[in-house]
Amino acid sequence: MLQRHLCGTSAKIGVGANRAATAYSFLKQYGYMNLHNSTYYERLLSHEKVNNHSNSGHIGAAILDDGMQHLSLWRDLEIVMVNAMMPWGNGQLLPLGPLREPLTALNRADIIVIHHADLVAKHDIEALESTIREVQKVLPVFFTKMAPSHFLRVGNMSSRIPLNVVDNKIVLCVSGIGFADSFIQRIEEMGPTIVDRLDFSDHHLFQLEDLDMISARLEELESKFATKPVVIVTEKDYDRAPNVLENLKPFDVLVLCCNLQILAHKGSTEDGFKLIIKQHLKQDDRV
Repeated sequence: MLQRHLCGTSAKIGVGANRAATAYSFLKQYGYMNLHNSTYYERLLSHEKVNNHSNSGHIGAAILDDGMQHLSLWRDLEIVMVNAMMPWGNGQLLPLGPLREPLTALNRADIIVIHHADLVAKHDIEALESTIREVQKVLPVFFTKMAPSHFLRVGNMSSRIPLNVVDNKIVLCVSGIGFADSFIQRIEEMGPTIVDRLDFSDHHLFQLEDLDMISARLEELESKFATKPVVIVTEKDYDRAPNVLENLKPFDVLVLCCNLQILAHKGSTEDGFKLIIKQHLKQDDRV
C-alpha cells in the first residue's frame, strides 16, 4: 500500500520480518544524509521540495514500524500508538494477553498517540489518558482517527467513488487486519442497511481458496435479502492480493480509502505534533 501511495517520490519502502535488518540494508545500500545543522528536515516536514543533488538518493529519515521492542536499536524518536477501542486488552503480557511489554515501557516513549479516539466515549478517553499519566506525567499525548475519504473499485483502481454509494446497501466487510471492529464501525456510519463481516487473521494473504467461503456468504446474503451485496475491503487487504479479489465477480468489490487525522483535543493539534518532531531533530545531533 505504501509503495502504491508513494510511487514517484524519493521514499524507499522495505519489507521484511526483521525490520531492523531491512533498515540496516537500506542505509548501507543508499547511504544517509545528516539532517542536523541544516534546513533539510524543516523542508521535509513542510512537504517542500528539497533540491540537494549531493544527497540525491540518500536516506534522510528511517521510520521503523513496530520498532519499540528492538531494544538494541538507537532511535531519535519513539512514538507509541494505543488503540482506544482496546488499549491494554486483559492487561497481561504475551502469551497470556496482547501486551508485548508492561505499561512501564511507556517511560521510553517520546509521544503517545491514542488512535480511534472518536469511536469511544469521552470517559473512556479520560480513563486511558489517566492511566498513561500514571506512568508518564509530562508525555505529549495526541488523538487520531481514520477518516474515510472514498472508495476504489477493484479492477478499476483509477476510479474514485463517493462514500454514499453504500447507503441502503447490503455489504459484506472482508478483512485480514489486527482490529477489524473499527473498520466495521466506520462502514456502519455510512448508512448501509445490513453490515455482515468475515474476519481473517492479521496479515492474512488472500488465496483463491478463500473465495469459496466469501462467495458462499455473499450468496446467502443475496438469497436472504433479494439483492446483490457489495464487498468492502481495506486498502491493506487489497494491496496484499489485488488480483485474487478480482475473482469475486459478478459481485462488486470496493476498497475503502482513509486518511489519518490528528484531532484537535486539549490543546493537541497536528501543528503541535509536527513541532515536537522538529524539536527532537534539532536537539539530537547524532546520526
